[in-house]
Amino acid sequence: MLKLRILIIFFYSLCVFPGLGQTIINPNFTLKSHETLSIEKIEYLPGSAVFHMSIENKIPGGYFCADRNIYIIYPDGSRIRLISSKGIPVCPQTHRFKKEGEKLEFTLTFPPIKKGIDFIDLIEECSDNCFAFYGIVLNPDINNKLNEAFAFADRRDYSNAIDILKKLHDNSVSSTGGITGIVCLTIIKLARETGNEELAAQYYGILKSSGDPRRDVYLNHLNSLVISY
Repeated sequence: MLKLRILIIFFYSLCVFPGLGQTIINPNFTLKSHETLSIEKIEYLPGSAVFHMSIENKIPGGYFCADRNIYIIYPDGSRIRLISSKGIPVCPQTHRFKKEGEKLEFTLTFPPIKKGIDFIDLIEECSDNCFAFYGIVLNPDINNKLNEAFAFADRRDYSNAIDILKKLHDNSVSSTGGITGIVCLTIIKLARETGNEELAAQYYGILKSSGDPRRDVYLNHLNSLVISY
């Protein structure tokens, strides 16, 4: 697989309410392991949830595969296992890229996702360079608010971006604890870019004391960037 790199990634998502026969396009998420690995869309079909994925090769001689042990993990720690994959070899078989910039598209099919779930993780369990997405956002209203905040951030209007994120956290944290990770990591990043170390420290503390199911993953990520308060 490609070299493991965890990044904060901001994606714009077009979401339809996740019900039978509906789709989430480019869902937002908090962290992912591989820079060029993407979730293009999630389809809710009768009896299954299908993840349409892609990965772009960035290195000479690159290769990729998917283990059989891939799981959707719910905030409470329960999980559902991959049913099947299409368009990608099952490890130890590999897809070997012919050139840099080549893109591989594939699908992963799971049992239906439980109703009322706003956040999930997508985790591959394997021996080396396993892929992971943490804090995938399934709630369309939350995705729309995140998109609005990221649009302001792209225009360097950090004040409005941070205001939206603060309100999203305050309005959502009691019922959807998974929002803490993406809000805190984003505010910390934006606050540091504007030199507001006090705000960054505040949201580092909020993350550290939160019940977010992936809190330690996010703190370790920040610490790897030498960000700690």
